[in-house]
Amino acid sequence: MNVNLSEKIILRLAEEGDLPDSELLALIGSGEFDGLLFRLADLKRRERYGDEVFVRGLIEFSNYCRNDCYYCGIRRSNGSAERYRLTKEEIMECAASGYGLGYRTFVLQSGEDPYYTDDRICEIVAALRAAHPDCAITLSIGEKPKESYRAYFEAGANRYLLRHETADSGHYGKLHPASMSPDNRKRCLFDLKEIGYQVGAGFMVGTPGQTAENLVSDFRFMQELRPDMIGIGPFMTHSQTPFAGCPNGSFPLTLRLLAVTRLMFPYALIPATTALGTIHPLGREQGLKAGCNVVMPNLSPVRFRKKYELYDNKICTGEESAECRSCLEARVAAAGYRVVTDVGDVRRDPGAAGR
Repeated sequence: MNVNLSEKIILRLAEEGDLPDSELLALIGSGEFDGLLFRLADLKRRERYGDEVFVRGLIEFSNYCRNDCYYCGIRRSNGSAERYRLTKEEIMECAASGYGLGYRTFVLQSGEDPYYTDDRICEIVAALRAAHPDCAITLSIGEKPKESYRAYFEAGANRYLLRHETADSGHYGKLHPASMSPDNRKRCLFDLKEIGYQVGAGFMVGTPGQTAENLVSDFRFMQELRPDMIGIGPFMTHSQTPFAGCPNGSFPLTLRLLAVTRLMFPYALIPATTALGTIHPLGREQGLKAGCNVVMPNLSPVRFRKKYELYDNKICTGEESAECRSCLEARVAAAGYRVVTDVGDVRRDPGAAGR
């Protein structure tokens, strides 16, 4: 059924936190009222989080990956990638630097690198927990068995980021080799929630073959999962992937979907991603104004940053950690918000379904 978008639909989304599929499709497909949508999303995030923007210190500790996802620059088949791994000592140095800059959350991200066994990950996590007991430790290292997730949790990790990428099985198959399963990825997310992690899901905007109906499916899946963190960014091409000739995702549509996410999930921690800043010079600032409330400056050693190239032309690969912090703080302030350096836990309403 075709539905004409109206201001009333957006106002109802802001009030009720949901729309029927037909109206959500109309909203996704039209930028006619983006100004109103962004204002309401900003009001909603201010109701829950004020003008606070949480910083997460990102440590990209390995660009080896066993997977061959068609969109990713560190995919196994990219023979041009310069591979690297950080030692435990180097990871600890990055965290110590970040702690000195005021960060109280560390995000350890890598490809799915078999070198980092459960024992190695647990050793790193336990060392970080001992050195920084007042910090949150987030892992973003892919699909694992439930017992592995439990071991990391018991070692001291308390957050986990795993974008579901797309909730539609047919679309998932266009982005990943047959060896990867959308059902397994969803299983991982529910396992993580059951164990007790704060869980992050999310998707890319504008991946090859994506439809508006796929995006509605993403929102419905997230309503089922109720993730604490929701990462949404534009699809960005990489020259050494099967999608090298495909266009990047739409920046305006990404902002629109971020605002819809804020209205549907008022409690969520939503990052203004590096990809937003790569696709548009003021992308992260615009993301904050559309409802985002997290930024993730890079703590990785500068000599390795360009090698963690998920997509071409990634920004912030040459800045030292202190420069990256100063740059982001100035950008956040220019957008009308302020950086805070506490752990920044999710703020849910007790017992509120999806809100």
